[in-house]
Amino acid sequence: MHEIGIGLIGSGFMGKVHALAFGAVKAVMGDVPTPRLEVLCDAPLPQAEKMASQFGFGRATDDWQALVNDPRVDMVSITTPNHLHFEMAMAAIAAGKHVYCEKPLSLTLEDAQKMAEAAKAAGVKTMVGYNYIKNPAFTHAQSLIADGAIGDIVHFRGWVDEDYQADPDLPWTWRAKISEAGLGALGDLGCHLISMAYGIVGPIDSLIADMQTIHKTRPLAGGSGRATVENEDTASALVRFKNGAQGSLSTSRSAWGRKNRLAWEVHGTKGMICFDQERMNELQLYRNEGPNATQGFTTILTGPDHPPYANFCPAGGHQLGFNDLKVIEAAAFLRHIAGGPAAYPNFTDAVEFEKTIHAIAHSAQTGNRITL
Repeated sequence: MHEIGIGLIGSGFMGKVHALAFGAVKAVMGDVPTPRLEVLCDAPLPQAEKMASQFGFGRATDDWQALVNDPRVDMVSITTPNHLHFEMAMAAIAAGKHVYCEKPLSLTLEDAQKMAEAAKAAGVKTMVGYNYIKNPAFTHAQSLIADGAIGDIVHFRGWVDEDYQADPDLPWTWRAKISEAGLGALGDLGCHLISMAYGIVGPIDSLIADMQTIHKTRPLAGGSGRATVENEDTASALVRFKNGAQGSLSTSRSAWGRKNRLAWEVHGTKGMICFDQERMNELQLYRNEGPNATQGFTTILTGPDHPPYANFCPAGGHQLGFNDLKVIEAAAFLRHIAGGPAAYPNFTDAVEFEKTIHAIAHSAQTGNRITL
């Protein structure tokens, strides 16, 4: 396929990230089909028209069903609020379109599984937006572990904290409502940490968890009272991985001062590796080698020797950003649609991440250890 027609639903934060990725991916990567920016959907229609012009899409609509059934659209990108993912993705799959959906797949694990099963039955290709695991620093950490640089993995400690819900006076939004957002910090942030834990250590076997809602109500817009916050602000879990390693996971959307601290450290029998998304172009590597007096952490700065960094810049230390990770992700999906290697994570892979966040919520609600 020389061209792939793109239909984008949503023009907010993630819609813009997708549009930027599609606009840059051919120039950055070269060896991908050309994304043809066919149609953008948003509401109301004037907003869709404005953003289609800004993003470089040929047409605009306020009818997402028309977009998924458009014969010029080969791939549908879904960047809408969580509660809309299921209906839109299922309709796109039924129309024979490839689907690129932001996480989480759906509000419930049952619906997420239905999406994965429908895509498999229809033979369409899927991808879910977990672009943090496309970071050259992350994939280099995976290579170091595979090469035995830190020995056998025994422990993983991870946390993902932001402060976008730390202020108790922030107005109530759809993110606080289970019927529109589903899980709170777990569905918005924790699933990214799970995707990294899976990529570094592997699947989780069992866990026991706790969670809390810090700000139980929030003011309604216009000063018309307060509404209940229905989902969690924080969640933590003690986990046991299938390979026997132990771990702990923690997430908060109410952590003052944290902007995107998606961080982890993995302990091995010969050393450890540390990563923090707020310093996303660095790895810290400790190896138990040589005299004690000379041992210490080594800072690895990503550069051209950490693919596909060199596609963006020929010099180390100049650094990639969040949007660049989405370019890497989009490239993988475009290649897959054109017959290349499988793109990760697809809907089936993402269901495994979502099994874990729902298990954390279930454990916190029941007080029981959950086996996945």
